[in-house]
Amino acid sequence: MEDIPRDRLTGPLRRGAVKKHVAAIHVSGKLTLLQRKLSNVLLLNAYDTITSQSRHQIDARTLCLMIGYNSNDMDTLKASLRGLAETVAEWDMLDEEGRQEWGVSSLLSYAKLKGGVCEYAYSPALAEKLHDPKVFALINLNIQRRFTSGHALALYENCYRFVRTGSTGWWSLDIFRRLMGVADSPYYETFKHLNAKIIKPAVAEVNKTSNIVVTPEVRKMGRSVTDIRFRINENPQLAILDLDDGEGLRNSPVYARLRALGVSDRLARQWMGQHGEDFVRAKMDYVAGQGGVTNPVGYLTRALQEDYGAGDAAPVSPRNPAPATATSPRARRLARVRELSQARTPTQRDADKRLFLTRLEGAQREDFERHGWMSALNADAIVAFWEDLSPGAFDEAE
Repeated sequence: MEDIPRDRLTGPLRRGAVKKHVAAIHVSGKLTLLQRKLSNVLLLNAYDTITSQSRHQIDARTLCLMIGYNSNDMDTLKASLRGLAETVAEWDMLDEEGRQEWGVSSLLSYAKLKGGVCEYAYSPALAEKLHDPKVFALINLNIQRRFTSGHALALYENCYRFVRTGSTGWWSLDIFRRLMGVADSPYYETFKHLNAKIIKPAVAEVNKTSNIVVTPEVRKMGRSVTDIRFRINENPQLAILDLDDGEGLRNSPVYARLRALGVSDRLARQWMGQHGEDFVRAKMDYVAGQGGVTNPVGYLTRALQEDYGAGDAAPVSPRNPAPATATSPRARRLARVRELSQARTPTQRDADKRLFLTRLEGAQREDFERHGWMSALNADAIVAFWEDLSPGAFDEAE
């Protein structure tokens, strides 16, 4: 998810600012697990432009794939979108000047499916709240996909944004039941039932599945439980799942070589994620073997783009890494595939790869997992895949 502004979420929140800014957005009604996942995918897809654009789009097939729907099951997708449009989000917090602000909005102001594309929008007021990382923490899709319980995912969502403060703060049981989507059930008004059926199973799944560990604490009046909070710690065993921070890639020898070469942190992780470590390593070895390279980063950039060393691209002088004047049809097709992929949103790029992987087996699958869209064994299938997504996209490349 390279384009998501992850750096806004990693800075520690000062204690004095927590009370002022961190506040729950309460969601009325009971969202299913798939609806919660759908809501998060839509938000991640729209996040970069959520306050600057009034509507957002994503491929319906991509959307289905990212949340576990059958890509042809449009009826289920319609029902879930309808549920989000009918669900109310409510907030009650202090603004920047210390004034109380209450608001209410549907989760989606509208959604429509047309021509294989899902278009949707948020109300301006809710968009502003969702874009503020001090109010709403982005949920990593790689972690989200591991959840099997809607209550567990709801608990994770409501705890994760407090990870830097170490605690959610006290919630009344009424508020907590609303956050878990069980406020309308008389059965869960009894804490014994709430604890046995909701809290304990949700805590167990969050601690087993996600990158945080939560510990519930309760406050009583007499013998009755009135409030609950959750202590939050990072889960060292599963922290690597939070791929947005790049820690897993930063531990790679390939990453170390790229950084030593002068490649920026962001670009190094982008190349490794896009091309695969083996492909990047091979191109670094190729550049290192040329001798007399005065601009190694520039030359490596061209080597990755044009697949130097594959036998069909015409490498330019290592002293002057300008575009090659003559490239093969295959190199032009690869360059076009790269352009098409980079034009997609992070969510769509992830879905594209997963969708293509479902068509592969054996050596072809292994080669794609290693080299991504630059996989030589799958070159024809890759072109066919992108031609299907974007008819006519390779006319000029041919």
